[in-house]
Amino acid sequence: MHVEVRNLDKHFGDFHAVNNVSFGIEKGQLIGLLGPSGGGKTSILRMLAGLEQPDAGEILFHGQSVGGLPPQDRGIGFVFQSYALFKHMTVYDNIAFGLQVKKISKAQIKERVMELVELTGLSGFELRYPHQLSGGQRQRVAFARALAPQPQLLLLDEPFAAIDAKIRHELRSWLRELIERVGITSIFVTHDQEEAIEVADEIMIINQGRLEQKGTPWDIYKNPNTPFVASFIGQSTLVEKASDLKGFEEESGGPGTRALIRPEYIEVGTEHEFTLLSATTPGKVKHMHFRGSEWLVEVEVGGYTLTTFRSLEKETLQTGQEVRVLVHRAYLFNDKSNWILENPLKRDPLSVII
Repeated sequence: MHVEVRNLDKHFGDFHAVNNVSFGIEKGQLIGLLGPSGGGKTSILRMLAGLEQPDAGEILFHGQSVGGLPPQDRGIGFVFQSYALFKHMTVYDNIAFGLQVKKISKAQIKERVMELVELTGLSGFELRYPHQLSGGQRQRVAFARALAPQPQLLLLDEPFAAIDAKIRHELRSWLRELIERVGITSIFVTHDQEEAIEVADEIMIINQGRLEQKGTPWDIYKNPNTPFVASFIGQSTLVEKASDLKGFEEESGGPGTRALIRPEYIEVGTEHEFTLLSATTPGKVKHMHFRGSEWLVEVEVGGYTLTTFRSLEKETLQTGQEVRVLVHRAYLFNDKSNWILENPLKRDPLSVII
């Protein structure tokens, strides 16, 4: 295990920022720390870097505790949201700075800097200053500077937050390719689900200082361990009484059981699109949103507004139109447990949608 965290705990006054967090990361993995603002993501990152000291717990790199080591001795590269470049230094000098601190020879520094300039796509910009660069270029300089001393671990605190949407999307793919080429273990903080899902090998969902779930983006999306994860990842509608859903009346888990309905859990259509209307519920189209490759449909069903997608190949629905709604499955939870249940009415082979 390259990085291991055991029972990490941190308070800031009365605020419990990190609450008994434990996890392990294999060498070369790119891990996304995902969660709402104030959930504890950056606090975990700063404790890994040695910029904050935990109240309790242990951090190990390659099986060795780094608790007593200052930041400069931990083998950490850190990329900040705000770039944190030296404004009075050129691209070359910014990248070279950490190597100069280590008293490396000028020849070795030049070789390493030029290697990183080429690797990060900055060839020809070596003598420019930060104010002469675009946001995306400045962030590439920040990556190159962090990688220059050949750290064991790369930490990134919302590295794309200050960059416009188009460049941010391009840099995601670039970062993924860069990490694979360099082979460095990396952890990045983000509150952007799409970013985490697209870039990370694994995601850790952090909420109120606790690690809610760790796994691949696909596993977390398909099999959320907690109601928070189910509601945080993707879009969903909370149904206060699961028994209100057609087909779930008898197997909803009893009083107090609620349901989260994701867009892919339901299907909306006209009567002639269903072979068994008894498996469906009447609904009314509230809004139709064109999303380029499909429609996003908001439909009112039994006092709730559910959201789903509809193919452009199908008949276009109209706002206010009466439709039928089939809930294929629901994420159910109560005080005791949580689970995903397929609609029992679908056990009847005649209730398959065509």
